[in-house]
Amino acid sequence: MQVELTRSDQRRITASLFTTESIFSAAFIASITLLAINATELSGSEAFAGVPSTVALLGRALIAVPMGWLMDRTGRRPVVVLGYTFGMLGFLLSGLSIGWMSFLILCLGAGLAGVANGASQQARFIASEVWPQSQRGRIIGYIVFAGTIGAIFGPLLVPVAADIAARVGLPANAGPYYMGAGFCLVALLLAFLLLRPDPIVLSRAQDRSERAASAAPPPLERPLSEIFTRPLVLLAVASMVIGQLVMTMIMVITPVHMTHAAHTTGDISFVIMAHTLGMFGLAPLTGWLIERLGSRAMMAYGALILVISSLMAPWASNVPTLAIALFLLGLGWNFCFVAGSTLLGSQLHASERGRVQGTNDMLVALASGAGSLTTGLIFAGGGMWAIGFTGLALTMLFAGAGIWLVRRSFVVQHGQGIAP
Repeated sequence: MQVELTRSDQRRITASLFTTESIFSAAFIASITLLAINATELSGSEAFAGVPSTVALLGRALIAVPMGWLMDRTGRRPVVVLGYTFGMLGFLLSGLSIGWMSFLILCLGAGLAGVANGASQQARFIASEVWPQSQRGRIIGYIVFAGTIGAIFGPLLVPVAADIAARVGLPANAGPYYMGAGFCLVALLLAFLLLRPDPIVLSRAQDRSERAASAAPPPLERPLSEIFTRPLVLLAVASMVIGQLVMTMIMVITPVHMTHAAHTTGDISFVIMAHTLGMFGLAPLTGWLIERLGSRAMMAYGALILVISSLMAPWASNVPTLAIALFLLGLGWNFCFVAGSTLLGSQLHASERGRVQGTNDMLVALASGAGSLTTGLIFAGGGMWAIGFTGLALTMLFAGAGIWLVRRSFVVQHGQGIAP
């Protein structure tokens, strides 16, 4: 049965996903605020402080492709609801692990929260696909902006949740996890009630409308091996993967670099806040610019900003300069991430988007893990200058590959008569 796509459907789906993404983002960021501290206390060693975070990252990476496959076959809403269910269970287990003094249960809870984060990452694609192609960059930017709410309110809720937990006789450090479980329940219910009709039905209606306007024939579903040979698909994925890798490498090590330079905790917090603002705060503007300049132009600007940040970060010797460098790092990531997401969605049919976008998010998660794991080794070997030059080299490699892929897409389009 075909469904008529209306503006009210588009607005409801987008507002619902923005709300649920904001709620989950606040829960997830609140949960990870004390994660390293809890891991150290439960394991008895600082050597294991980063293990739960790594498990969460692996959970996100491993679930991305299966969730994308399910989205293409069962619809978007069931998978989103399932993801928030995993998040609720993960936060509950993490809270219980504090009282039970179990490091393994904490890791299991973190892994399930990572699975939920993997589902949450799909929100930008789901919201954008129910809108015309020309407006998808703006919608993706709007959904990415939801991360700002989590970045602001997540840490602020930690002391509140800890105090409430202590008042009712629970371990204070378990409070943020129980709060996160409650938030996930709210997000789950909102997704179940408001994502109707299923966004995949509306996406197909949007695709039919655009094909009818251009007199294009119905698309054939393509295998992944064929999709990932398309130059603009590779360009979109490379933009998100390299942007994530460079951003993670510099962001993760900056607090250590600042500690070595005798900066205070307040200084470090200010710099990271500037970085977060660059990542999320201007996302709606990024979407607006994509509509006017195009995805490829915004990727180029993102790469240029990453180059500037990679050069500034090791050179900066005071807090204001470091804050500018980290703000630009976040902004460069934002340009690459939102533009890459927009370009990737434009290259796919409705029946392909889930598994291809899931594969992309798996690669982005693995890039984040690689950045976290290698940045310490690079810093130990050559300090912040080595980090900066590594970021510069990776960005220049992306720029070179991007130019080649754009030229290749032109050859495919004009030489073979196939749309890139």
